[in-house]
Amino acid sequence: MQDTNCSGFVGTIEALQLLAKDVIAVLGPQSSAIAHIISHAVNKLQVPLISFAASDPTLSSLEYPYFVRATQSDYYQMSAVASIISQYQWREVIAIYVDDDYGRGGITALGDALAKKMSKIAYKAKLPPGAGRTAIQDMLMQVNEMESRVYVVHVNPDSGMTVFSAAKSLGMMSSGYVWIATDWLSSVIDSSGHVDSDATENTQGVITLRQHVADSGIQQSLLPKLNNLTRKENRSSFSSYTAHAYDSVWLVAHAVEQFLSAGNAISFSVNQNLQAIKGSSLQLDSLRVLNNGDKLLEKVLQANFTGVSGQVQFTLDRNLIHPAYDILNIGGTGFRTIGYWSNFSGLSVAAPENLHSVPLNSTTNDIQLHDVIWPGQTAEKPRGWVFPYHGKLLRIGVPLRTSYNEFVMQDDGPDGVKGFSVDVFKSAISLLPYPVGCTFVLFGDGLKNPSYSDLVQKVSENYFDAAIGDISIVTNRTRLVDFTQPYTESGLIIVAPARETESNAWAFLKPFTFQMWCVLGLLFLFVGTVVWILEHRTNTEFRGTPRQQIMTVCWFSFSTMFFAHRENTSSALGRFVLLVWLFVVLIINSSYTASLTSLLTVQELSSGVKGLDSLISSSSAIGYQVGSFARNYLVEELNIADSRLVPLNSPSDYARALELGSGNGGVAAIIDELPYVEIFLSKYCKFKTVGQVFTKSGWGLSKRFPSCGRLVDSNPDTIRERRPPKDP
Repeated sequence: MQDTNCSGFVGTIEALQLLAKDVIAVLGPQSSAIAHIISHAVNKLQVPLISFAASDPTLSSLEYPYFVRATQSDYYQMSAVASIISQYQWREVIAIYVDDDYGRGGITALGDALAKKMSKIAYKAKLPPGAGRTAIQDMLMQVNEMESRVYVVHVNPDSGMTVFSAAKSLGMMSSGYVWIATDWLSSVIDSSGHVDSDATENTQGVITLRQHVADSGIQQSLLPKLNNLTRKENRSSFSSYTAHAYDSVWLVAHAVEQFLSAGNAISFSVNQNLQAIKGSSLQLDSLRVLNNGDKLLEKVLQANFTGVSGQVQFTLDRNLIHPAYDILNIGGTGFRTIGYWSNFSGLSVAAPENLHSVPLNSTTNDIQLHDVIWPGQTAEKPRGWVFPYHGKLLRIGVPLRTSYNEFVMQDDGPDGVKGFSVDVFKSAISLLPYPVGCTFVLFGDGLKNPSYSDLVQKVSENYFDAAIGDISIVTNRTRLVDFTQPYTESGLIIVAPARETESNAWAFLKPFTFQMWCVLGLLFLFVGTVVWILEHRTNTEFRGTPRQQIMTVCWFSFSTMFFAHRENTSSALGRFVLLVWLFVVLIINSSYTASLTSLLTVQELSSGVKGLDSLISSSSAIGYQVGSFARNYLVEELNIADSRLVPLNSPSDYARALELGSGNGGVAAIIDELPYVEIFLSKYCKFKTVGQVFTKSGWGLSKRFPSCGRLVDSNPDTIRERRPPKDP
């Protein structure tokens, strides 16, 4: 047994000295950096290297065929960390890591895992191995000025506790910060044998991981023996790495037994390459190749038994099966388990071994993690980011409109702008749990409405941090910037002039023409006469003096219009004629009512525009608002000639152009967004909309990533809460 003290140089020398003693397998090392160096030597000597602590994922590459990992790879640990970050919907993290094979390999795996969860590492803060407190403090002060407040610490235990001690002294263990430590922290706490008050005080609220070791009878029987041994020799207590180390010894013992049982003998041969340097003071020629070392490696990889750490069995890439981690939250004088992670079930509050026989959609896995006490002794989930301090306010672009100032306009107040869109923005940011400093900058010359596409372009070019106003969310703009939730519904609609209708006392006669009224009168008399002919011989109600019979025919005929006739028919033919006539009367009544309702309520269009299709097929001029996306839509999407389009700037321009008409220098119709049209029609009632809204969009606030994009992403309901209610 050799102790390298995690020194790569010492580890290399002692490993070569150990291999010179004709060993058939090597247990260890605990350092990934040393494992990288030794792996090259054991590859040439064909000696299996079983490590219970080297977790660098790159050691699983085909470059190291004789390296066998008897612990969990950091590839899976970083997947667990990424799942935690995704669970709390943090998009960016800062990785603090030691700049060696162990640190670089783990952080590379973390970056890949976060990318799968639509997150990323915003900054990689590396520390030299064995970094002092001064270097650590300088690094922490640097990352504290950045935007992200989520830190993933993947370092060696010797410098890890210094990181948290320095962070506490800098005030970085307070509310709003998130610290996630890999399993080095849990191994330090588990191995200490007692609770270190300084360690727990400096790590309050930290989330850490620990390789999951399922409770078993073997573990329960072994723990008392290990505890007695550690007390006698004043050594560290039991941890997950202790379990893997214990299983590694049994792994080699089982493999050697199987190797010998298969008829193989332990023998060594000379390495010809090393013989060429015989006589060197390093005595490298004493290193010999293990004959049938590949067969011993095969027996190691074929292991399948239950150990202290659980099932000992290897995958094709020489890693243990069923990787799983406990997720711990440090608080008070210890820590508590808030959940588990496994590559089978992801995050869960149930132990991984209990989920292998349960369907993944079971309700046992609905709650993914228990509540966490975060730094600052708060149970409220930290936002995970802050505005980086740059000494300046956010620049908010505001269009300087010359029309429809109800939405946004210049003002003499302290903000310099006002309007509905400005009120929505102010109301939304007032709901955020942190202050947002901003200044409003007008965009446009004030002579005409500015181009909103140009305004969005300025946001994408970082000239503005965000833009507010009546900005339509359309496809080409979403490719440049991100938008908030729409705060009002919009879309294009047609406006056309309507013919004025005057009130008329004789309007009830208009549904039918004069000829139609005459025909109906004759029909009523004809039907009454036919019924009288069929009934008067047998029905006393149709008898009397000639004058009475004429009055009966007239009254009976016209009362059927209201189904109010009082005379009963007795003959079969009379009833048949009456039945057919009542059906005809029903149709006449329905047609009359519908026509009269339409005449009294619906205005007629004077321009002849019936809808979008008729407008496109005509050659009439079409008006649009200056600066609106409507022009591009009409030209590019509807293929309307640009020569037919007339730019208009204000509601008065709209009214004047519609009154003139297409043939007199005006327009036949105007296509504009629904909110503008509603304001226009509220002022000019002699115009009306035609058809339905034929594009569906909305108005939103444009913003760029990463800084201003946080305004609404941190609370997406703020905009929705300020949307006007829909009409019932």
